[in-house]
Amino acid sequence: MQNEKEIKEMVKEKYGQIAKQSTSCCGPTSCCGTTDSKIVGYTVMQDEYDHLDGYVADADLGLGCGMPTEFAGIKKGDVVVDLGSGAGNDVFVARAIVGDEGKVIGIDMTQEMIDKANRNNQKLGYKNVEFHLGEIEEMPLENSIADVVVSNCVLNLVPSKQKAFAEIYRILKNNGHFCVSDIVIKGELPANLKKSAMMYAGCVAGAVQYDEYLKIIEESGFKNIEVKKTKIIDLPDEILKDYLTETSLKQYRESKVGVFSITVTANKN
Repeated sequence: MQNEKEIKEMVKEKYGQIAKQSTSCCGPTSCCGTTDSKIVGYTVMQDEYDHLDGYVADADLGLGCGMPTEFAGIKKGDVVVDLGSGAGNDVFVARAIVGDEGKVIGIDMTQEMIDKANRNNQKLGYKNVEFHLGEIEEMPLENSIADVVVSNCVLNLVPSKQKAFAEIYRILKNNGHFCVSDIVIKGELPANLKKSAMMYAGCVAGAVQYDEYLKIIEESGFKNIEVKKTKIIDLPDEILKDYLTETSLKQYRESKVGVFSITVTANKN
């Protein structure tokens, strides 16, 4: 696996490509000619958002692995920060809840995603929605600014989960809380998957063990940690064949190793 700087540059490049593809066409897996398994792999984990208030089709790039706003306990008037906000999908859903009285801030490390999110917001005309370019390990936000922090399948793209959760703790108000959906592993992934840069960008190779993930949250100072939802991610054979031999694939299918999406909440103080 590459060092942290190389990982970040790779993630920026891949998600920048997705933002550009979805801008010029109708989605990251449709008519732009991006139907090969290396790109489709980004979208096999997504939940459907189109029934939610505030849903904006142009902001939904199918890159999530859960629905953190479902369990986030967002209230009217809250200040919400969405980490890895992409084209604004969770931001606009949260905006429908906080109303005119609240505020929603999106943070993303990819300029192309920030640009797309701002174009989407210009069409909607929201005055209390902001998008900022920045890294989750060092957010361009003041201390104790947020009532709620959400994130959807992004934190496991961050090389240092410890730094990410320390920053979440810093920007939350006392008695604030977070709700994140993310990818975790139970068991040991095959070596080729763990080493793959593409699968890191696809949220799998960068995932940590389930118990380790919860331990990082606890060691960051959070209380009342609760896993609200768990679902297994069934990676299609056509994706896995890019990284595993037929024998390795068969062994993987027969093993008890699992890739899971979890949605977790915890409180500050």
